[in-house]
Amino acid sequence: MQDKLLNHLFFLDHSDPRFIVSRRYEVECLDLVHKAIVLHLEGEYVLSERLLRRCMRLAAQCDFTAYEEQAAHKLLSIYAEQQQQTKYEQLNHTILKLRQIIGYEQEAEMLFFEVQMGAEETVAKRHRIIAKLPAYLARLEELYRLAPTFGIYNALYRVRLVDAGLAGRYQDIIRETAQADSMLAAGVINARRFDQRLNNFMNIYAHLRGRQPQEGLKLAGEFAETIHPTSSNWFYFYEHYVLLALHAGEYEQAHRLLQVAHKNPSFGKLRPAALERWELLEAYTELMLPLEQVSLKRRNQLAVFAALTVPEYSRDKRGYNVAILVFQLVHYLQQRLLEPVLVRLERLRKYQQRHLREAATLRSRTFLRLLLLLPEADFDPARLAKRGQPLLRTLQQAALTGDADAEVEIIPYEDLWQLVMRVLRQGTPE
Repeated sequence: MQDKLLNHLFFLDHSDPRFIVSRRYEVECLDLVHKAIVLHLEGEYVLSERLLRRCMRLAAQCDFTAYEEQAAHKLLSIYAEQQQQTKYEQLNHTILKLRQIIGYEQEAEMLFFEVQMGAEETVAKRHRIIAKLPAYLARLEELYRLAPTFGIYNALYRVRLVDAGLAGRYQDIIRETAQADSMLAAGVINARRFDQRLNNFMNIYAHLRGRQPQEGLKLAGEFAETIHPTSSNWFYFYEHYVLLALHAGEYEQAHRLLQVAHKNPSFGKLRPAALERWELLEAYTELMLPLEQVSLKRRNQLAVFAALTVPEYSRDKRGYNVAILVFQLVHYLQQRLLEPVLVRLERLRKYQQRHLREAATLRSRTFLRLLLLLPEADFDPARLAKRGQPLLRTLQQAALTGDADAEVEIIPYEDLWQLVMRVLRQGTPE
């Protein structure tokens, strides 16, 4: 069965524009090298040479330096066997240049890998990477001057995005992605290699985190058709698409997008942590919808979700613990159930004291302090509005952060606070 599956890999269609554009060209290079090697083993030198030269041309057009060198090296062996001295010397000179460029590209790639790994690690390790980023960027810029290939540009471009994201400079990400689009249009970077989908995604990510959800939502609608539903990144893109709709206050659109995600045949195959995120997105969306738009069956499911979902402070849930606790709190406020509300407030207080100490958590810390005013003001909306005004101003003025440990705001905290106030005006928990 496995052998049959592997055999089918030779017949996959890589031409769909919703896949990464380089995919079809990389597969073609590999196919040409494979066929040329088999022909060479069979003693068919003329056709093998022809395929290897074709591979070299394609690889050069696509900036696949390693494949160009691989094909050239195989071709060199043919010339050596056939005692073709002139062709051998010319090609050997080309290979030496290619190997120098490959060395630069591999160094650039390793710098990017180190940044990529460090950005996903613990706070201490991320801080070490952040301290090294200026030197890494300087070296990548130097490598790009030495060999302006796509491989080196791509490493430089992606490290710049990581640097801006970790520092919370979202406008820089928007500028970097716009510059990449301009360079692509001008032919400065290779259109057969550049991942336009990643560029689009980083653009909408920056609009979301940079508090420009309306513009980001518009762009996400345009970009949605450029990514294939079977792609591993499709769901990640749609998570951000839904978040943009929620931050823009377009709750019915968010609900429609959730239905689109559910209809994807791969939805049920997502990792448990990803399914939990989708459940949380759906729960928040329905929290913001008018009660009559949520079916009785779904309301019962939400009640079960609120009762059973208890944050586990694990890596998988990093960034979502506050969102889970706040959802539970608001759900029980809507139900006007005092005891569960007080239990969740106590959990929020403990979570704030233990986990929200970093500068990146200022918005979450401030919002939880607002919620902790609820029992102090006897759940009276008028008293809450007055006592919470200084904290609300702090929340509105809180600086943006790019720290990976910052809690995700599924609904902006300011909008959640307005929802809490509306709920309390309709009745206090008893």
